[in-house]
Amino acid sequence: MKKKIWALALGGIVGISAVLGGCGGKSGSADAGEVYVYNWGEYIDEEVISMFEKETGIKVIYDMFETNEDMYPVIEAGGRTYDVVCPSDYMIQRMVENNMLAELNFDNIPNVDQIAPEYMERSKSFDPENKFSVPYCWGTVGILYNTSMVAPEDVPVRWSDLWDEKFRGEILMQDSVRDAFMVALKSLGYSMNSDSRGELEEARDLLIQQKPLVQAYVIDQVRDKMIGGEAALGVIYSGEMLYIQEEVAAQGLDYNLEYVIPEEGTNVWIDSWVIPANAKNKENAEAWINFMCRPEIAKMNFEYITYPTPNQGAFELLDEELQNNKAVFPDLDSLDNCEVFKYLGDEVDTIYNDLWKEVKSN
Repeated sequence: MKKKIWALALGGIVGISAVLGGCGGKSGSADAGEVYVYNWGEYIDEEVISMFEKETGIKVIYDMFETNEDMYPVIEAGGRTYDVVCPSDYMIQRMVENNMLAELNFDNIPNVDQIAPEYMERSKSFDPENKFSVPYCWGTVGILYNTSMVAPEDVPVRWSDLWDEKFRGEILMQDSVRDAFMVALKSLGYSMNSDSRGELEEARDLLIQQKPLVQAYVIDQVRDKMIGGEAALGVIYSGEMLYIQEEVAAQGLDYNLEYVIPEEGTNVWIDSWVIPANAKNKENAEAWINFMCRPEIAKMNFEYITYPTPNQGAFELLDEELQNNKAVFPDLDSLDNCEVFKYLGDEVDTIYNDLWKEVKSN
């Protein structure tokens, strides 16, 4: 689930095709048409877009969204038609169930064989036959802690450690309904995909109980606050870890931040390329997906956005130290009790949202 909207303040949909300087090259076919791409902000190396245009002759019209919930009604309304979109797992499930996606023609996406089998298998939780989506990025959610502010005997190993009174005012929580409830539900021993009102009310009560200990509910600021030593613990997405490590080194700071996946399990999220059912340039969209699956292209995107790539070919191009960086690339086999978010239906979504409002207003 893409989380970082770094330098861009996106007050809605922002097209960047003009910003890229009209990069449609002449080395591809003279008139190969267009492809309308809808992706998260700061979720691609812009040079990759230029390379695709130059190689294929396909002009890219590229727009950005901030959240899955912003993206969905745009695609549903169809007022602006997109050819290829990059939603997260649970939203892909919702789009499949509402007949909003086209089946992919994998004859046009031979590079899909670069996606490691374990990610295709996990994708079946939201795309049961792997007919509608191709994984682009993945990650986990865990706890980042400051070793200079947390004693060795207090190192967090469970989500429930975020309710420890000794960390009053030193905890950063995600300002996200599903992520916040995931922490509470997992700490209670429930599925993060619970649709039980009773379990959700328990999670609400637990989050309200935690509020006096929480310094802030934030998203991107977790990374910067933790680098700056402003908090002891923060719930964060694994894709931030490489950026954090590089930023600490660039500032000449002592590295004192560690990432842990709690014992109760966590969210393993997957963002994937899909093609809307009303796409006007489906073959061009499949050419785009195939290009994104090319190992050297996937490596460029990984190095730019720092979120783990499911592309085995790209992974093999990385240096050994990075391959062995378990904060960035944890072993999937070791992720006990982990789940992928599922779409639970509009009625259950309403329950989550209503209970979250109670948490925030209490």
